[in-house]
Amino acid sequence: MIIWINGAFGSGKTQAAYGLQRRIPNSYVYDPENVGFFIRKNIPPSINKDDFQDYPMWRKFNYDMLDYISEHCSGHIIVPMTITDKQYYDEIIGTLSKKYEVKHIILYAKKETFLQRLASRLEGKRSWAAQQIDRCIKSFSEDITEYKIYTDDLNIDQVIEQIAAVSTVTLSEDSRNNLRKRSDRFIVQCKHIRN
Repeated sequence: MIIWINGAFGSGKTQAAYGLQRRIPNSYVYDPENVGFFIRKNIPPSINKDDFQDYPMWRKFNYDMLDYISEHCSGHIIVPMTITDKQYYDEIIGTLSKKYEVKHIILYAKKETFLQRLASRLEGKRSWAAQQIDRCIKSFSEDITEYKIYTDDLNIDQVIEQIAAVSTVTLSEDSRNNLRKRSDRFIVQCKHIRN
């Protein structure tokens, strides 16, 4: 099964993905952003695009990778990635859904909630991520409207539990104490700081 976690920047996709991986045996987090960073570093500046999802090869490569992993791996693949363009959604998620079981879940919240979360990771209202919030909210209200988890009043453990319930996946027990959970989340956050 592919569990695709969509949502605006600051919705908690990455933390939820790694929290799920910790509690779902034989699962793997696949990050499509890595392909975007590779493309950006290896393409002439004169043909560089603002959003790497606009490169057809980004969409094709991620589809091909997820197809390959799904074909050869018996475990669950967890994909934390924002996709708001319906055409791009159809190219990757829609096409994968024709071949595999895909659970697509949107982590949703009010704009103020997203801005507070971005501020907690030192991104202001003028950051690139903050500037995308309105576009994301509009898309998830009009174009890509599958199952939403409203996260305004949920902590990350509750989000993980709801994703698992929607995906009909059984979670293993999380025996870490609160200090260890915070430490692990801080490590995930640091590993995913993007330049």
